[in-house]
Amino acid sequence: MTSSIAGIDVHKRVVMVVLTSGAQAEGQFSQRCRFGATMAELRRLAAWLEERGVEEAVMESTAQYWKPVWLALEGRFRLHLAQAWSNRAARGKKTDFKDAERLGRRYLAGELTMSFVPDPGQRQMRTLTRRRTQLVRDRVRIQNQVESLLEETRIKLCCVVADLFGASGLRILAALAEGQTDPARLAALADARVQHSREELAEALAGTMGDVHRLLLKQHLLHLELITAQMEELSQAVGRLMQPHSQAIVRLAGIPGIRTLSAQQIVAEAGPQAHAFDSAAQFSAWIGVAPGREESAGENHSSRSTRGNPYLRCMLCQAAQAAVRTKNSIFEQKFRRLMPRLGYAKAVWAIARHLSVVIWNVLHQGAQYVEYGRVTTAQAAQRRLQRLKKELRALGYSDELKPLLTSANPAMTFNGAATLNNVKTYTLFPKLP
Repeated sequence: MTSSIAGIDVHKRVVMVVLTSGAQAEGQFSQRCRFGATMAELRRLAAWLEERGVEEAVMESTAQYWKPVWLALEGRFRLHLAQAWSNRAARGKKTDFKDAERLGRRYLAGELTMSFVPDPGQRQMRTLTRRRTQLVRDRVRIQNQVESLLEETRIKLCCVVADLFGASGLRILAALAEGQTDPARLAALADARVQHSREELAEALAGTMGDVHRLLLKQHLLHLELITAQMEELSQAVGRLMQPHSQAIVRLAGIPGIRTLSAQQIVAEAGPQAHAFDSAAQFSAWIGVAPGREESAGENHSSRSTRGNPYLRCMLCQAAQAAVRTKNSIFEQKFRRLMPRLGYAKAVWAIARHLSVVIWNVLHQGAQYVEYGRVTTAQAAQRRLQRLKKELRALGYSDELKPLLTSANPAMTFNGAATLNNVKTYTLFPKLP
């Protein structure tokens, strides 16, 4: 432990710093100073710390305001980011400098709960994938608004097309926005594969759309077009940025329930090797899918999970619901065993926990996922392989195939049950720049 620790209480406009001297938890608070939050003030803070021989600094994760301070000090000091709740003060005993003092004291005593801050390259990947996630949510919100708008006009397009923003749905919506009111002509715009007759389509489209509804629909479609273009641009940027980690993405995409975009988000959030997590249990707890523990008098009063990483937690729950629908997978078998006893929600939660363990082994141990569920068909394996190749080609990766000899190196496989019969396993290699 160093002899001088800087406790930094970060705010939007000011930064309070207190230096703690001494290697023990009872260290003396030698100096304190107040700085602004502008770039010039943060440079002055860094120079002030260097003049006093500070090597370590600990700060709270206060909203987004800790990021400028972290970036200004990164590379010059050993930095630690504490979760704000672990430095909470007693009611009526809170001041800014006392918060900074408490940060240094509790850090020396090992009482703070630290946050995982990735390296700059991984932070860039996080920024892109999180923005893409937000655009997906915006797209869903627009779809809900369009559906609500159509209900006001008594047009039941959602009842006759599977996807409102699919090819047929968008053609019909564009015609409605341009002023087309003839139900027969609108029905003729639907694809032949729509599982409703032209008469049923015309009946569902026989509503009344006024000028106000048409204006709003046109704005929604323009917003949707912008979001779609931005999502495509982000996907290409993420693919280029993650080119060095393509092997990890390909291994993750082989897990049931996880596709290429989900694999990219996992790598961006946890890192290509998940080096910050020493065990699968620690990784699951960080995501927020491990059972919690609230023990008193020898009894556990709550198994509620922590909030964890909201992006990975949400994505993992979606992946778990897709994994249990993957025919002949070990996740489907486990879900069917747990469903009668736990119910749907808890059974899916258990699958999400299982997925987190598999993901940690694939990333941290460099393992290759091999499906050890019930015997499947070669046609099903080929269809999954073709879907994966299509997604990878769209993101700029090569689809060169090479047989994976799992029996020659069993330590590099992960799942556990029985081997697939007469089904080849492939690995995909990235296209060299």
